[in-house]
Amino acid sequence: MKIGFIGLGIMGAPMAQHLLAAGHELFVRTRSKVPEALKAATACPTNAAVAQAADVVFLMLPDTPDVESVLLGKDGVTSGLSKGKTVVDMSSISPMETKRFAQAVNALGCDYLDAPVSGGEVGARAASLTIMVGGPDAAFERIKPLFELMGKNITLVGGNGDGQTTKVANQIIVALNIAAVGEALLFASKAGADPAKVRQALMGGFAASRILEVHGERMVKRTFNPGFRIALHQKDLNLALQGARELGVALPQTAGAAQLMQSCVALGLGQMDHSALVKALENMAQHPVMPDAA
Repeated sequence: MKIGFIGLGIMGAPMAQHLLAAGHELFVRTRSKVPEALKAATACPTNAAVAQAADVVFLMLPDTPDVESVLLGKDGVTSGLSKGKTVVDMSSISPMETKRFAQAVNALGCDYLDAPVSGGEVGARAASLTIMVGGPDAAFERIKPLFELMGKNITLVGGNGDGQTTKVANQIIVALNIAAVGEALLFASKAGADPAKVRQALMGGFAASRILEVHGERMVKRTFNPGFRIALHQKDLNLALQGARELGVALPQTAGAAQLMQSCVALGLGQMDHSALVKALENMAQHPVMPDAA
């Protein structure tokens, strides 16, 4: 299949690599050097050119304005689409704006799937991402073999926008769990217990979770190189709070986690992994879970 992929970042590059390794013809748009693993891909001069060359165009971009620019801006994807093609947005963006983008693509006789992912850089490299999809059944079934090259848990949730709604819900749960693990390990450390051993003990009980396993270890070992950056998670929580205002729903714990993310950004930690949210808690307590490496 002829596939376009726009957005070759921390996650996008390995995702595109899986498609290329499966034998598909890949067309990319990049303003920087194409990663070595994607040298066999064809570089296109504009986003429109990617859409013209490909049958399916994947997007993996940071935020809603980026998707709007790539889709609808000058020389955007929509200006290169022809009837029967499919656009798949795997970014994490606004559910409401997603519906507008879908309408613009549908008006050209093309299908649109919103398919945000969870699993971070590790999941992207291992092709084990969770993929939450919104859009028509027929388009989902047609694209599903491509999703299976990038992920394991692939679910069609509903119509356009429902994939993004699911991702926002995912990000609420992840943020609150990171904050809970951070508070627990900080409490243990301040009380004089060994946080590494506390984490080990908790992993055998009802408090065990993937967040305690992976991000708890990051907090103890002080390894905050990004798998998923705080600044991006902050963006996702802002989407949750914006949606909550529109729906008239109170999300008090989400608001608290968003403030911790904001505190991290204010401390200059926005490019660290979201497990570094614990640093906002440590800053308030003036006590680290563990000392940072020298």
